Amino acid sequence: MTWRLASHAATHAGAVRPRNEDALLDRPDLGLWAVADGAGGHGAGDVASAAIIAALQVIPPGLSAAELLAQVRLRLGAVHAELQEEAARRGPGRILASTVVVMLSRGEHFAMLWAGDSRGYLLRQGMLSRVTRDHSLVQELVDQGTLREEEAESHPQANVITRAVGAQGDLELDKVSGRIAAGDRFLLCTDGLFKTMAEAEITAMLAGGADAAAIVTEAVGRGARDNVSAVGVDCVA
Repeated sequence: MTWRLASHAATHAGAVRPRNEDALLDRPDLGLWAVADGAGGHGAGDVASAAIIAALQVIPPGLSAAELLAQVRLRLGAVHAELQEEAARRGPGRILASTVVVMLSRGEHFAMLWAGDSRGYLLRQGMLSRVTRDHSLVQELVDQGTLREEEAESHPQANVITRAVGAQGDLELDKVSGRIAAGDRFLLCTDGLFKTMAEAEITAMLAGGADAAAIVTEAVGRGARDNVSAVGVDCVA
């Protein structure tokens, strides 16, 4: 390989909310990055997102791709159970939950795992593609053909997620893997970003060389009503 991966990360409470319930992991030394968004309206979302990042943070270095993937799954599963137990202790109907999107890299390969509507994007040769697919009510409506993609973000139930770490039932993680190419720019982000800025605007900023801090600052400046977080991973010469 004649390239390396360089990363950058930023998070902000946004222009409206007093507390930031997002959490980030930026560990290029491990080949591991993550964004977690504490589920709004459930209470203690910051506890849930922080627990996810704390569990991933202590994964040891030097693991193979298969070992790293296994560790991520194992630790997310353990946090899922712990959050369910803590919610039960807090009383009936309580939920401590968080979305998560994780990126792993080894050699020329990457993988993303996720639950919820935090997203992973890839900018390659000027074209932005969404690597992940939201686990949300509006995405299900889009898939069924009863809602158009451009209507999804403004739908009154746009915040309803169908999977999360800590939610009821078993944890289900989707996974996508692929090869990394020179010049690739990956972006992990919470919904506070893509519900404030259109994907075309995100594309323009990434193509123009903007880092995570610049993108988050732009979203906050536009009046982001939710917490905004981003982790960028760039394949550079």
